[in-house]
Amino acid sequence: MGEIILLAETGSDITKDVAEKYGIYIVPMHVSFGEETKDDAAFPAEEVCGYYERTGKLPKTSGSVPEDFEKIYDRIHEEHPDGQILYLAYSSVTTCSYQSGQIAAQGRDYVTSIDTKHVSVGQYVVVVTMAKLLKEHPEWTVEEAAEKAKEVSGRVRMCFVPDTLEFLRAGGRVSNAAAMCGALLKIHPQIDILDGYLKATKKHRGSMKKIVGQLTESYIREQKLDLDEIWLICSPRMSDEVRENAEKAALDCGAKKVTWVQTGGVITCHGGPGAFGVVGISK
Repeated sequence: MGEIILLAETGSDITKDVAEKYGIYIVPMHVSFGEETKDDAAFPAEEVCGYYERTGKLPKTSGSVPEDFEKIYDRIHEEHPDGQILYLAYSSVTTCSYQSGQIAAQGRDYVTSIDTKHVSVGQYVVVVTMAKLLKEHPEWTVEEAAEKAKEVSGRVRMCFVPDTLEFLRAGGRVSNAAAMCGALLKIHPQIDILDGYLKATKKHRGSMKKIVGQLTESYIREQKLDLDEIWLICSPRMSDEVRENAEKAALDCGAKKVTWVQTGGVITCHGGPGAFGVVGISK
């Protein structure tokens, strides 16, 4: 039985250290700054904020293309000739990556693809959880691992709130009027990842340092998240006070471990600076 190798996109925000620790391979998504396109995770996410401030234009994101997958499939197959690749994909309704991965997998019987129906740290949690489970169950076939990945994906919960609606406005996701009202009234929409889609579910009013604690506590309890580990999302320029308030709320709820994950270029383009989120696994 061949070893099972996990693959995910950079949009999962899995850091290089975590990827190396668990043997996870990463395929790049892309961010375009005007005429220049860069691989996601190949530059600090802060560059997204700086570019918008200088130009008034939001960088554009794009998914992994078939050529990206061909390169990574070939590399993995060369390094693990008997291995089976389990590609745990970024939500297919939000990007072309999943389709690209399937196109590149044609004729490669060592590739299995699963749509996690998650983005960013939601996908991160699915992939890292599967990496830990595979270490505990080296006897699993790729079919068994794929079924478990579907189950884990179905139990992961993620929400986030932007600090500002400016990036959502620049990206055409909210109107100018909504962005102005949001700024004046300090309104922060809560975005939940539901069946792969990003959907606004609630509105929080007040400063980020005020709302993150309440949001963290309510989300953990409402979603009945497993308290063994809670993941919190931070974006560039998040204040230390916001981080401290959110982490305290998670620990006060009984979280045994709190892991912070910073958004990369792709997610920062959508959520903007200072965006915050909560991720966990429902019991």
